[in-house]
Amino acid sequence: MAKSRFEYVKEFEKDNFLLQECFIVIRIDGRGFHKFSEDYKFIKPNDIRALKLSNAAALNVKRSISDVFLAFGESDEYSFVLKPETTLFNRRESKLVSTFASTFTAHYIQLWPKFFPDVELKIKNLPTFDCRAVVYPNLKVLKDYVSWRFVDTHINNLYNTSFWTLVIKGGLSTTDAEKRLMGTSSAEKNEILFKEFGINYNNEPEIFKKGSLIFKDEILHIDVYKRLDEFFKDYE
Repeated sequence: MAKSRFEYVKEFEKDNFLLQECFIVIRIDGRGFHKFSEDYKFIKPNDIRALKLSNAAALNVKRSISDVFLAFGESDEYSFVLKPETTLFNRRESKLVSTFASTFTAHYIQLWPKFFPDVELKIKNLPTFDCRAVVYPNLKVLKDYVSWRFVDTHINNLYNTSFWTLVIKGGLSTTDAEKRLMGTSSAEKNEILFKEFGINYNNEPEIFKKGSLIFKDEILHIDVYKRLDEFFKDYE
């Protein structure tokens, strides 16, 4: 095919190829989801519809991209773990992040009516997601990453449950609720919930406390770090 005199512009394109023989984690994160959740009146502190929607979108991503062998999600984020031997897009970072972000977003929008049948998406406020790719050099570091996201789920959910309980049931302003929880330990937050509102945090739904892990074709709500050896046994 003949070349034009304009093709020199391709020389400005630079690809970043992710390191070989390392695990790749692609993390999707909702863009501006604080405002998005307010506009669409998500239930506080957790909207089961939104969580199940994210899980369904993530499961479709995993099914369509075979190099994903495990994924973990909480709130409006999802982490997809790619096999260290993956050659997907020749490990080009730009192609990986753009493909995952667009694929997840497409499934999220397509599945929205199933989980929010009475809430129509507005053209001026559609859900969008940003994305990053991170390389992890060995199995230990990757397990620590997944454990970090799992622990983060618990910490955030305990805080959010306490915060919104103080606001919705306790009648505090958001500012006063924040002040009330400032510097409190996990035990103290549990005590506030139980003694003041009769809520046993241990009885909260597992999906809220533990996030969602997708392995093979199953969505699990478990103590992730206790079973990581099982999930990664092929890479020991």
